Amino acid sequence: MTTNAGQFQLTEEQLQIQEMAQRFTADNITPFAGEWDEKSLFPIDVIKKSAELGFGAIYVSEESGGIGLGRLEAALIMEAMAYGCAATSSFISIHNMAAWMIDRFGGEELKGRYLPDLVTMNKVASYALTEPGSGSDAAGLKTSAKLDGDHYVLNGTKQFISGSGFNNVYVTMVRTGEHKTKGISCLVIDKDTPGVSFGKPEKKLGWNASPTAQLIFEDARVPVANRVGPEGDGFRYAMAGLDGGRLNIGACSLGGAQRCLDEAVKYTKERQQFGQPIADFQNTQFMLADMATDLEAARALLYLAAAKVTDNAPDKSKFSAMAKRLATDSGSKVVNDALQLFGGYGYLKEYPIERFWRDLRVHSILEGTNQVMRMIVGREMLRQ
Repeated sequence: MTTNAGQFQLTEEQLQIQEMAQRFTADNITPFAGEWDEKSLFPIDVIKKSAELGFGAIYVSEESGGIGLGRLEAALIMEAMAYGCAATSSFISIHNMAAWMIDRFGGEELKGRYLPDLVTMNKVASYALTEPGSGSDAAGLKTSAKLDGDHYVLNGTKQFISGSGFNNVYVTMVRTGEHKTKGISCLVIDKDTPGVSFGKPEKKLGWNASPTAQLIFEDARVPVANRVGPEGDGFRYAMAGLDGGRLNIGACSLGGAQRCLDEAVKYTKERQQFGQPIADFQNTQFMLADMATDLEAARALLYLAAAKVTDNAPDKSKFSAMAKRLATDSGSKVVNDALQLFGGYGYLKEYPIERFWRDLRVHSILEGTNQVMRMIVGREMLRQ
């Protein structure tokens, strides 16, 4: 957004951050993303390299070694990186969400042990909430953490965990009490903890550059000192983390969709049918116009929601849910329309459109399904 329309203009600093992320993406992600997807390669070296720009701790406080940016700046970074590979950008978002939760809610001793390595991405973090029987009903989780002296003994399984088996640290929601929400606590768990194991990597429609697997606990002993905040506050922390995570996933949809729109504009100018470029047909122009309009509308709402989350506005969760819903639905529609404009060639892996079509599809499911986003918005409206 480079308009001069007052409050809707990005600042000079924000534009510089955006440009820095775009350059990193052009050099390190875009040329290789197709191979990562085709061969299911996890580009951990590239992900760790992004930490040199501060992207391992985008909204971790400067006191803790992060770069202390707001959620709009984070969205700009995620959007720029998703232009090359939505799966890679989303993975970096998840690491940032986990690191932020430790910084925002953890005690000084816990932060001192974990954040230096997370900020530099010497260690990479996962966020573990979902279970085989609790997806949209996140508070229905059953993974138990029984207190035994100065340790919790964990038993249970987490499902659909990005980076599971690869990442070093798992910020995990567990059940420490009977109350549905206030009985949930948050623990930071090391990969090499005895009793921690991982399922086989899931075979997925998309996000092939980002590994996903179960996280399994069998009498795993985790120190009480690894608890984030007081016992019973974990669900509140998980939901706070998701406000930002939803913005980032929405931004990843915007970045992927923008890439496909740009590719479609270029392709329709070059592709000849009936003796002229298909861009000359009014139907093509109408499709491109609608794609661009929908994308800009979703972007404007997402940037507004990001500002509200940064400012801790009372309606931040409602706006985060609205922005995530609109950005991910609009992003998928734009990519689908781009594939249509490419015709049969859009279905081929020679072009990046089908990869984005597959990668963006999951964005309307994770970080809360878009049906749950509607529930959040509707409840907030009726509560007023």
